Formats: sequence, C-alpha cells, structure tokens
Amino acid sequence: MGDTVIKVENLGKKYVIRHQQERYTALRDVIANKVKSIGRKKLDTGEKEEFWALKDVSFDIKQGDRVGIIGRNGAGKSTLLKLLSRITEPTTGSIALKGRVSSLLEVGTGFHPELTGRENIYLNGAILGMSKREIKAKFDEIVEFAEVEKFLDTSVKRYSSGMYVRLAFSVAAHMEPEILIVDEVLAVGDAQFQKKCLGKMEDVGKEGRTVLFVSHNMNAVNRICNCGILLEKGEISKKSDDLDQLTKYYLSFSDNADIKNMWINNSNKLMYENEWFLPIKLFISEEDGKLCDFIVENNRDIWINIEGIVENVNQALTLGYAIYNEEGTLLYWTYQTDQNEENWPKLKKGYFRIRSKLPKNLLNEGTYKIEMIGSIHFIKWFLEPGKNVPTVYFKIQGGLSDSPYWIAKRPGVIAPIIEWKAY
Repeated sequence: MGDTVIKVENLGKKYVIRHQQERYTALRDVIANKVKSIGRKKLDTGEKEEFWALKDVSFDIKQGDRVGIIGRNGAGKSTLLKLLSRITEPTTGSIALKGRVSSLLEVGTGFHPELTGRENIYLNGAILGMSKREIKAKFDEIVEFAEVEKFLDTSVKRYSSGMYVRLAFSVAAHMEPEILIVDEVLAVGDAQFQKKCLGKMEDVGKEGRTVLFVSHNMNAVNRICNCGILLEKGEISKKSDDLDQLTKYYLSFSDNADIKNMWINNSNKLMYENEWFLPIKLFISEEDGKLCDFIVENNRDIWINIEGIVENVNQALTLGYAIYNEEGTLLYWTYQTDQNEENWPKLKKGYFRIRSKLPKNLLNEGTYKIEMIGSIHFIKWFLEPGKNVPTVYFKIQGGLSDSPYWIAKRPGVIAPIIEWKAY
C-alpha cells in the first residue's frame, strides 16, 4: 500500500427493511392505530425492502491525511465509519487498513457498562492490542484529559453522557492509533470540551497519524482537516484537497431538491421508530398553521411544528429542535420543557402536536437547518442531534431592520434588532 493507510474499493452496504403488520387487541390501541395509519399506511405490507446505505464507494487515504467526511443526514457517513471500524461488514467491496485503528462513533463506544472508568481504560487498550505497560504509561494523561478523576472507580453506567464522551474520546485519542476515526459524537460534549478535542485531533494529525472526522460543523472540519469527501445518497459526490472549495460546494443548498421546509414520515423512515415517540411531521408555518414559503423575511414570526405519536408517556420525555446556520454552527437547542413546568405542553399517548415560535428580528440572512430532537432526559436519546433525524430547511432573506444603514447582510451569526435610548 506504500504510504496509503486506507484503501477502499467498490464498497457497498445493503440493509433489508422488513415491513411487518402490527396487531392491536385493546380498544384504545385500535383507536390509536387508526390515528397512526394517517402517516403509516404503506408500512404494514409484510414485504421486504432493500436499502443501500452505501454503493460503489472507492477512495485512498494516505498516512497523515486529515479527512473531513461531510454530507447531509442519511448520506452514509456513519455507515462508512462503522465499516472502516469493522463494527459491521460490507455487502460488497473491500477495505484494506494499515495500522492500529481507534474509533469514537457513539457515546461510550467499546465501554462495558458494568466496569469502572479505570477498568474500561485497560479494556479498551487491550482491545487495541496494547500491553498493560503501554496503557499504564498513558493512564494519567488519559484521566487528566477526560477530567473524571473523582469518578474513576465508579461504574460507567452511572456516568452522564458528557462524562462518557470525555473518557471515550480521551481513550481513543491517547492510545496512539495510526488511524483515528471520530463521528459527530463530540456534539454531545460542552463547548469547552469540544474545543479541547479539536485541539487534540489537530495534534494527532501533526504527529503524522491519520484522522477521519465526520461533522456538520464546517468550521471544525476546516480547522482540523486538509482534504475532504462529500457523500450524497450513499455515493461519493466529490473529493477534494481544496477543503474550503468543497465545504462551500456542500453548503450551496439552492441547487439541492432535497432541501425542503416540510418533512413527512414515509415507508423509508422506519429507522425513526422507537418505544417512545414516532415522528410523523416536521414543518415551518405561519401562525395560522399554513406552510411557510421556503424564503421568509427576518421581520416575520415563524412557527416550528412537530407532530407524531407518543407510544409511551414518560415525564422525562423531551421533544424539540436544534437549529444550525449554513456553516454548520449550532445556534441553539430548545425543548417543550424550556418554560416553567406548569406551562409545559401536556403529554398524552397517541397523536401529539406541539409547536414553538421562532421570533422575528433574530436570525441573519442565510439558509438554516432545523433537526427534530428528542430524548428521555439524561437517560437516552431517541432522536439525537447531528444524527439521522427528521430535518427541514428555510432561508432568511431581507427584513433585517428598519434602519437605512442595513441594506445588505449584517455581520455576525444573528441579526437581532436591539433597542437603544439616550440617557
């Protein structure tokens, strides 16, 4: 392979989706099923459907390359990393890897929940083929970076998601792999820790090791990576050593027919089913519920609407959305539990609809992405930010203020109208 450390040829991954008919016996379930059938008539066919998450993917990566793998939700990014990490086997094609691979694809990847943080560090090192002496030499550095000294002898099943991520990343990055693979999992950590991780990945790259990094944050990709691969619908759309040009191409939403301001569940969306909430619809509307135009002005209120089926009521169930600008920067998350508890929308089993107002005079001009997110708070994501979740887009154009001085896009991430007074 020479100085090539990853060689991928004609790689493909096929999944078979089984559409199984659901059976209900209780009257309340029969009624709920009638409601569910609004968005799921095509699901109960009893048939099998083939879905190619990746198809005919080929590329070479050289030692020391820092590769940004970008693409929209469902493009095949996470599937590719799972194949490269040997978590799942390809349906077609081949992968040749040279050197030790360390992966961080999900919170706590490779951890055993019953073991302590200390024990999991040694377990992960052993899985990577390191001797006990090698692990011990890196142990203090791993713990210091992860900031989990006080919880080192606590079972990791009791860790928060942030603690999980800190320790998992620290182990993956400090075991000196020849190839480091990192998915969007860093979005779970706080801003300070994300900055710390990005710096560590930069250091790994400068040491001549290879980094594969998946992210929707183009600023992070441009900071770390020196080349990139753009995936679209399971295939390579573009490869380039000019990362700035590649990210600008990726962010050119206007020519993409998939960019819409309404998402509706269909027979290809079985991946969203879970025991808590089945998403049916995500869309952007006027106050009266009428679908907005794709382009809206900054001086108009718009509403983010979420519709779906609550399968099981849980007081910790949270639903909401995350909003990103066209550089991939997260502007904010919001849930239905943001206000005082007495004002929370009351959860009920069956079809459920909520919405929140995105206030006027807030966003700058540009294209925005909204992801539906949901979790059993502090316990489990069922719609995790940055993963394959229901997504819609809209564009802010004009209406930035009444001032004659702002006739073009204002600098900055947002463009609020701030009140001023002399005193």
